[in-house]
Amino acid sequence: MSTTKKAHTTPPYELIYWPTIPGRGEFIRLVFEATGTPYTDIANETKDGISAVLALKDETATTSGDGNPPAFAPPALKIPGQGKDGKALVIYQTPSILAYLGNKLNFAGTDEAEKHYILSHTLTALDLNNETHDTHHPIASQLYYEDQKPEALRKATDFRESRLPKFFGFFERVLKGNEEGGGKFLVGGKLSYADTTLWHVLDGLKFAFPKELAAREKEFPALFGSFYGSVKEVSGLKEYLASDRRLQYSQGVFRYYPELDRQ
Repeated sequence: MSTTKKAHTTPPYELIYWPTIPGRGEFIRLVFEATGTPYTDIANETKDGISAVLALKDETATTSGDGNPPAFAPPALKIPGQGKDGKALVIYQTPSILAYLGNKLNFAGTDEAEKHYILSHTLTALDLNNETHDTHHPIASQLYYEDQKPEALRKATDFRESRLPKFFGFFERVLKGNEEGGGKFLVGGKLSYADTTLWHVLDGLKFAFPKELAAREKEFPALFGSFYGSVKEVSGLKEYLASDRRLQYSQGVFRYYPELDRQ
């Protein structure tokens, strides 16, 4: 796959997401990077980009602009010229954006069946992403981690001992069952947004639970051997992951609290 960015296309894509953290916006960035598609990461690349994020989450708004309904929360994707009456289209919700881009960028399988397999696997990977977040905020997102540490420890213990092997075991079976993918792809014989989504969750888990993941990896050789290792070497992704444009994990979904990891 070529690493050369395509000439600026119509429509250009504008990602609206919080600056400085990978967060849920990273799932969308990885699709652009893997397909060599130009995009603007508004909050990280423009001087006043945070204003677009704040406007998007305005709880008094009845529109997200250009006749689009309001968005619940970032991330959102703005595509000039693709909405009603030739105006901009604004869509939100990570899986909705990924499905849209997958269809537009030939990153969603080769037929109708594969398209639905890819969406299903993506939703499952995003479930794991959300459960990861809840290990450090099991009571309320509005509270600080320090306000719910006893509950977080209980949640993280169950997550590590029960939920991780359940998810990992499922994706191990998916990879082994997809003979065409040779352990490198979840669906068919080519990369899709399901692969980049799952890869990012696994990568984030390695940051958040390094001891647990180190102990678990040998149990799932397809997932952490052929799959995880091959996705990060894909042309386009490899260069992005090594660049300073790849935002570092910090206080987003994936956070490292030593006390929540395997002891």
